[in-house]
Amino acid sequence: MSLRGFHIVFITVCTLLCAFLILWAFVLAPEPSTLATVLGYTGIVGILLMPLYGFYFYRKAVKLNL
Repeated sequence: MSLRGFHIVFITVCTLLCAFLILWAFVLAPEPSTLATVLGYTGIVGILLMPLYGFYFYRKAVKLNL
């Protein structure tokens, strides 16, 4: 697997983990707490920024022929 392929898979897995973090924090947490809320908002930031970073990396990797 190339560096570009591994990076794209890694970004996809990180995005899915952020989605699970949001699900756990706001739906599945045993009891609402400040930590769960902070983790949920962190997951929201991650799920928004990871695909943007993936798009940026893919464009740069194609330009550099990685």
